[in-house]
Amino acid sequence: MSISKTVLFVMVLLCATHAATWAQDAPTPTKANVAYGKHPKQVLDFYQAKTDGPAPLLFFVRGGGWMVGDKAKPDFLKESLAAGISVVSINYRFINDAIADKVDPPVKACLEDAKRALQFVRHHAKEWNIDPTRVCGCGGSAGGFTTLWLAFHDDMADAKSDDPIARESTRLTCAMTFVPQTSLDPKQMRDWIPNIQYGPHAFGLPDFDAFLAQREKLMPWIKEFSPYELASKDDPPVFLFYDSPLQLGQPWSDPPHSANFGGGLAAHMKEVGAPFEFYYKDQPWQDLFGFIKTHLKVK
Repeated sequence: MSISKTVLFVMVLLCATHAATWAQDAPTPTKANVAYGKHPKQVLDFYQAKTDGPAPLLFFVRGGGWMVGDKAKPDFLKESLAAGISVVSINYRFINDAIADKVDPPVKACLEDAKRALQFVRHHAKEWNIDPTRVCGCGGSAGGFTTLWLAFHDDMADAKSDDPIARESTRLTCAMTFVPQTSLDPKQMRDWIPNIQYGPHAFGLPDFDAFLAQREKLMPWIKEFSPYELASKDDPPVFLFYDSPLQLGQPWSDPPHSANFGGGLAAHMKEVGAPFEFYYKDQPWQDLFGFIKTHLKVK
């Protein structure tokens, strides 16, 4: 067995062991695999906190590049339930599912599934004892991107819809994000992180060269989907967490999770007056769950 295969084997073994341990200790969903749409991936888990009145909610969107992953391990699950915060964790269609469904561009399906899931949960707020005015979005990597998209987008409720779920608000109270991508503009991403190759799959493109070549054609979608393009002063407060150093314009060993994504967005948010907190490597440590409790008004 080669060294690389040995390392891979150990990594898989450690991940499997961690997953098994987490599964043993993890709380059981109050409602599991609740369908919020017709596609098999459009399901969510609901964990109900024990509270006297309606509970605030942590709405969790998992990462995985919109390509892989599962809803089974929401961040802050135990802490949230102990603090009286209910939790929803969602699955959604992958890029390949969107391509099969002929969604153009494919990333639209991933984002709009999260939107629909949030509206679905708000529609059931009374039944599930949730306070629909106190909802924190949370996610990492692509899930963090989706969370920021929800946080920054104008309310997508359709007051005239015949569908009562579509009439529900999509706005968040706050957002906690871990190593999120913050743009789908290939030129902007290359300016921030010269060795970035992430993003073409969101538009069904084969590689970054094709992404750059079609940038102008894609700009209407980029403006619709990129958190950077949507940020404004009336947005809810967001937390941007990265475990790498901030070196705007410099390459990074893990480009899709570079703190340069956060640095580029943070500079823009400061410029437009949008509220945020930004942590990157070697900064003074901050209370992450405290951010959630503060903005959800949980003692």
